[in-house]
Amino acid sequence: MLERPAETSRQAQKRPPFECIALLLQGGGALGAYQAGVYQAMAEANLHPDWIAGISIGAINSAIIAGNAPEARVDKLREFWEAITTPVGWGLLADLGLFGTEANDARKFRNQFSAGCALFAGAPEFFTLRLPTPWLHPDGTAAAISYYDTKRLKTTLERLIDFDLVNSGRMRVSVGAVDVKNGNFVYFDSKTSVIRAEHIMASGALPPAFPPIEIDGEHYWDGGLVSNTPLQWVLQYGPRQDTLAFQVDLWSARGSLPRNMADVNTRQKAVLYSSRTRENTDRFIAAQKIRHAVASLLQKLPKELIEDPEAAMLNSFGDRKVYNLVHLIYRAKQYEGYSKDYEFSRLSMREHWQAGYDDTVRTLRHPEVLKRPTNSEGLAVFDLAQHDDA
Repeated sequence: MLERPAETSRQAQKRPPFECIALLLQGGGALGAYQAGVYQAMAEANLHPDWIAGISIGAINSAIIAGNAPEARVDKLREFWEAITTPVGWGLLADLGLFGTEANDARKFRNQFSAGCALFAGAPEFFTLRLPTPWLHPDGTAAAISYYDTKRLKTTLERLIDFDLVNSGRMRVSVGAVDVKNGNFVYFDSKTSVIRAEHIMASGALPPAFPPIEIDGEHYWDGGLVSNTPLQWVLQYGPRQDTLAFQVDLWSARGSLPRNMADVNTRQKAVLYSSRTRENTDRFIAAQKIRHAVASLLQKLPKELIEDPEAAMLNSFGDRKVYNLVHLIYRAKQYEGYSKDYEFSRLSMREHWQAGYDDTVRTLRHPEVLKRPTNSEGLAVFDLAQHDDA
């Protein structure tokens, strides 16, 4: 059961004064339960997204949220995460009482054992190991280009998600994937596409583990190969509107210098999949300042200059839309290593969920998060759950 801090017993608040509430979910495999905890805390605070965008596991969580009625979303998220996780080694270690959760070394072994189970047996309702090895299958078949079969995931998604609701327009849904043949990054967006289970699976088809997913004659891999966060899609390429955006990252770009090969693998993943969220945020801040400066300058121009083509061009760029960008970033525990994204134990899932919930509760205790920014650039950035970020 989720442990709720005593301070969270609060009345649902009114909608914040923004045109759009956006929830942006990064990829990260088994770490995605953190995002489910974030959403639960948002829902309890009456913060319901108008636009949800995700990559990989973030796409799956996005579809579950968008594809269910508000009162059922948390339950469906929990059903999904309970379905794809198992007790460590199917309860073997826990039943024998050999390892507790207190000792760091014991927990590290427990997690590695669980990750090994996923490598050799897959994750229930998600993926299964191909036998024999892909190297023994005929060229050109799905079995020859992936180590795992993801047919179970399609069944799971169609059981938990109402895709008519996803495509109803009540909530905008965007999921990112990569075209295998040309390498282009694409977004499947409910504004322009009819989203199906295949689109969600394509966003999470990470090679060489999972096969590419065919959609309308083209094949797609995991969007995290190019960009693991939908931040730019929503803030820079989406419509200009006053936006309260919750950016939920599962990888922190900052970390310590590796001391061994296991540390190298851990840092390599973090650097690769963190997608430099802070760098992208800084670029958006710079562009936002220019937009507000242009809007202010245009107001000062004499009437005869306003109609000049140059002024018209600037007018299309400058505006006074405002943005609050709230960062929520999972910080891995000391005992979690390079396998944490495919460590599908029930224990770790619940811990990740709890961490997301707690971080969001702590963040929402700060009332300024939900208020329109009043500074000259019309932008406020928050990282209140932790301050030593990525």
